[in-house]
Amino acid sequence: MSRDLIRRLLPLGIVFLTSGVATAVVGPFLGLFLNTAVHADPVQVTVFLVIASTSGVAMSSVIGRISDRWPIRHTLLVTAALAGFAASGLTAVIRDYWILLAVTATAMAVAGSLYPQSFAYARQVLQRDDPARAALGISVLRTVFSVAWVGGPSLAALLLDVGDFRYVYGAAALLYLLAALVAARFLPEVEGSAAEGPAAPRDGGRAVKARAPRILVPIIIGFVLLQTTMVLGGQVMPLFITAELNGSARDAGLIFGLCAALEIPLMIGFGVLSTRIPVRRILLGGAVCAVVYQAVAATASSVWTLAAAQILNALFIAATSGLGISYVQDLMPQAPGRATTLFTNTFPIGQIVAAPLFGVSQQYGFRLAFTINLVLSALGLILLLAARPRRASPEADGRPVGDRDHRPAG
Repeated sequence: MSRDLIRRLLPLGIVFLTSGVATAVVGPFLGLFLNTAVHADPVQVTVFLVIASTSGVAMSSVIGRISDRWPIRHTLLVTAALAGFAASGLTAVIRDYWILLAVTATAMAVAGSLYPQSFAYARQVLQRDDPARAALGISVLRTVFSVAWVGGPSLAALLLDVGDFRYVYGAAALLYLLAALVAARFLPEVEGSAAEGPAAPRDGGRAVKARAPRILVPIIIGFVLLQTTMVLGGQVMPLFITAELNGSARDAGLIFGLCAALEIPLMIGFGVLSTRIPVRRILLGGAVCAVVYQAVAATASSVWTLAAAQILNALFIAATSGLGISYVQDLMPQAPGRATTLFTNTFPIGQIVAAPLFGVSQQYGFRLAFTINLVLSALGLILLLAARPRRASPEADGRPVGDRDHRPAG
């Protein structure tokens, strides 16, 4: 990458880091916050989590469409960060369940669009200045988000030790504010909307709205299934370790940290690898690792077995989370906002799907969750294998346009 491009992406990396830490300090402790600080009952907690996910999906989808029609992505980034500042600040002091639910369904849902819009912004910059390394750039930025999740939960635990949830949400508010200031000062608007590129079809001087190819339907469903396994596995991990493997909460924390630490170099490595081989091939390899990991976890008899299997889990997460965004963006090159949102929405949808499965696991044993994950990951792999984009498309196999002739067929 050129120095100018690195200087352009460095502020975006800061936005990723600050907003990522803001998300990481509150996300793992949301259930605890609702239970202990808000005193919500189990039904209220379930309703809150479902509405938080569905409102985030809906708001991100609307903002994704808007971002591809007009050149306002910089404005949307600043707006989303300020919404996160407002939502976190209000949550730091409000303890009324219904008011918090309203804040989450509105301001926090807008803040959720910061993640996909940041990737869409990066895609436009990379596609214009260095298209052959677009997947690498996206993967590196996704790595920054993983770094945030390595330290974020520990920071939240420290804040809870010295104070309470006012400290946690207050810290998140300050981090969102820093992200807004960096975006406002150092991220200029990308010239022209995404749908107004040189290859975009036009009608009477206006860009024609890009349509999602049909092949995306099984691909997105496949990613939803894989994300569901990620969510469900994370939810049951501490309970599985303590209740069935005779481990401790500390063991669970070490396993989470180990997986996150392994993801970081793997994401960068896969990003570099994507400049040499098709992205689709790497994604399929990651999905295979998911299937093997779930099989190992479902039959694990010790904490050490589960810890050793984290290399497989990290390979799966690094491949799908790091390059899945680029793969879907390649299939909708004229609509990076919608494409990125389609992929990032697979995670909250996975959260919704995982919720009743977690309840089933509580009833019949936490090992069952990994057996369910094994089935879901196998189905996800089958869908990704079956959904083979046509080679006629310039981006069909997940390769940057400018570099297609220099890579092996996949």
